[in-house]
Amino acid sequence: MGTTRRTSPQHADAEAGTTAGPAAGTDTAGPADGPQGAGRPQEAGRAQEAGCPQEAGRAQEQEQAQTAAARLTRAGAHGVALTWVDNAGLTRVKAVPAGRLGQALATGVGMSPCFDAYLVDDSMADSPHVGGPDGDLRLVPDLERLTVLAAQPGWAWAPVSRYEQDGTPYAGCQRGFARRMAEQALDEHGIELRMGFETEWVVTRGPLPAAAGEPVYPTTGPAYGMARLVETSDYLREILSALTAQGVEVLQIHPEYAPGQFEVSVAPSDPVGAADLAVLVRETVRAVSLRHGLTAMFGPVVDPAGVGSGGHVHLSLWREGRNLCAGGEGPFGMTRSSEAFLAGVLRELPALLALGAPTPASYLRLRPSRWAGAYQCWGLENREAALRFVAGTRRAPHCANAEVKCVDAAANPYLLAGGVLAAGLAGLAELTGDDGPRLPAPVRGDPAHAAPQQAPGRLPGSLGEALRHFAASEVLRTALGEPLFGAVHAVREGEIALFEGASDHELAAATRGRY
Repeated sequence: MGTTRRTSPQHADAEAGTTAGPAAGTDTAGPADGPQGAGRPQEAGRAQEAGCPQEAGRAQEQEQAQTAAARLTRAGAHGVALTWVDNAGLTRVKAVPAGRLGQALATGVGMSPCFDAYLVDDSMADSPHVGGPDGDLRLVPDLERLTVLAAQPGWAWAPVSRYEQDGTPYAGCQRGFARRMAEQALDEHGIELRMGFETEWVVTRGPLPAAAGEPVYPTTGPAYGMARLVETSDYLREILSALTAQGVEVLQIHPEYAPGQFEVSVAPSDPVGAADLAVLVRETVRAVSLRHGLTAMFGPVVDPAGVGSGGHVHLSLWREGRNLCAGGEGPFGMTRSSEAFLAGVLRELPALLALGAPTPASYLRLRPSRWAGAYQCWGLENREAALRFVAGTRRAPHCANAEVKCVDAAANPYLLAGGVLAAGLAGLAELTGDDGPRLPAPVRGDPAHAAPQQAPGRLPGSLGEALRHFAASEVLRTALGEPLFGAVHAVREGEIALFEGASDHELAAATRGRY
């Protein structure tokens, strides 16, 4: 069956050898996706902000939803999983029969806002603006992302945006936050962001091991070894097949460093689309793993003595079809806009860790000399730097991009995308002509081994330290808005208290299989 291919101007990691450029287009839509443009949340959100949509628009929307539902039925999809990601980084869901997709689009699906105050163990924090037993929200599916799930026969999936009962955007909607930041970049600077999330995970044989148990890995070969791919070739092939059937363009898939660890990278998209894809890819990997008798773990660490799993974010800035990360006179070809944006991101990294490294377990991963990006610095192709710049290649200069390495898969991808955008936009806002934020000198080699007078600053070594930076960040407070900012802060405080006194092994065991 045909599907819409999620492609966009490429900033693929130069390691992948990708040469697709900004002319990359889309295939025709098929049963997985419904009509092109149906139920775009960007349009719906803007319409609701301006008032109720016109009756003609509602009728067209319903017609599109009915067409999509009919196609789902023909494709054998009986249910649609509607997902959002909470502030603890857990993907939550409500599901509807395929035949009720039109009603879900028209009136939304009810859901309590209490999950915005949930912790990783499903206990609840106290938040000043959201959470508690009162109130209800409407989950509105994005038909443009509607996808038949290849690894879950009979099911389809769509991400949702969340609205108040009267149709106004919900202030705590993380997906709405990412959309607002992307729209601000376009409206104020004429810049479109392209982002891509790497997905790293560890698989163990059978069910998740008990806290005191040792995982049994399906691989014995060396890190990045062909032996590991041979040992799991059927498993990895099915992941590739499922993602391709779902219209996801895979750039690369390979064994990683730690036992049982793998990584898959997909083509970039707009910030909201990239976060959507991060959710879809993760749940596809989870489903395929279960079909092979494996359990996928996306937590920051499985073994605190080893290397953890990241959730790195690649990004590039585009204006009128040009990649602003290349062709300029700044460091390694950056334009001034690109440099100012990245300087804003680098400056805000200590506070951004509360969004991108959101659990105490994240700091078991974020340690020096583990390619985790534990220092507040940047460098050209430096995998120990928190901000790695990829200058592209002679054959593919349009692939130039930056990678935020100090983040992991416990992060809500919408919060992380929006937070990185907000930080970068703060840098751009200070740019006047040639004056404005500039990047410091790039760092070469491992910062942990630098002479004391040359060593860059260490990023926060605990969630508590990151949260203090977050609380002091006017950039993130203003961008998130008080309801969402307060809920994130409450959840982080709650998890700090939850794991107070836990050993590294207890912390890893409690979180490795939750995301």
